[in-house]
Amino acid sequence: MSVRTLQLVLHYDGRAFSGWQVQPETRTVQGELERVLATLCGDRVVAHGAGRTDAGVHARGQAVGVRVPEKWSAASLRRALNALLPDDVWVAAAHDMRPDFHARFSALSRRYAYYVGTDDDADSPFRRRLEWVLRQPVDRQSLDDVARRVVGNHRFVAFAARSSAIDPHDHRCIVTHAAWSDRPGGLRFVIEANRFLHHMVRFVVGTSVAIATGRRPERDLEALLAADDNGAISPPAPAHALFLDRVTYPRDLYLEDAAP
Repeated sequence: MSVRTLQLVLHYDGRAFSGWQVQPETRTVQGELERVLATLCGDRVVAHGAGRTDAGVHARGQAVGVRVPEKWSAASLRRALNALLPDDVWVAAAHDMRPDFHARFSALSRRYAYYVGTDDDADSPFRRRLEWVLRQPVDRQSLDDVARRVVGNHRFVAFAARSSAIDPHDHRCIVTHAAWSDRPGGLRFVIEANRFLHHMVRFVVGTSVAIATGRRPERDLEALLAADDNGAISPPAPAHALFLDRVTYPRDLYLEDAAP
């Protein structure tokens, strides 16, 4: 049977999911997507995600690679999926890709955003479910200094969960962008890299906030970037304020004229 290789771009609210990856007897984004794909295609279709977001983490740009019967165009599969998927998952776009496309291994970079609420209204139930509410004064210069130092090719073993102890790349990640910005009611942190380790963004945010609120000195950052384990890292920031925003691929993997 002839197949078509597609990239699906997903939005999802991670609050009711135990993360991206299929797990037995628990609800996951991959599990819900593969369930609907099997219904539409008459057989199991494996959905390869660009990143394995943790329980509670959201996405506005999770890229997923699927191979489906050729009768499904990108547009028709998107419409059919959105008619059957649960309300907390939505296919924002679908693209025809070259057969050698792989959502994880073809990616050039991933971009995450993290939201912090600092004003009184951050306690609103409409905000606290998507923002980390902070009540301590935050030194903005310290946040900027830490973000600037994180950019580059570093060994991020101290910023990874211990389940990531065995890593074929020696925990090295190339961070091309990391910056805090002010927004109404709080702050936003954006970070982009070629790859991320398990819990890495949350550990970077948690440690940045610990430094910016005076709970640890900024000089600790150099030691953490040189550490061989995560024993001295600050607790990770909560998952519920983290979003996977974008995954970037080489333009020549897209079959349509205009890649996003």
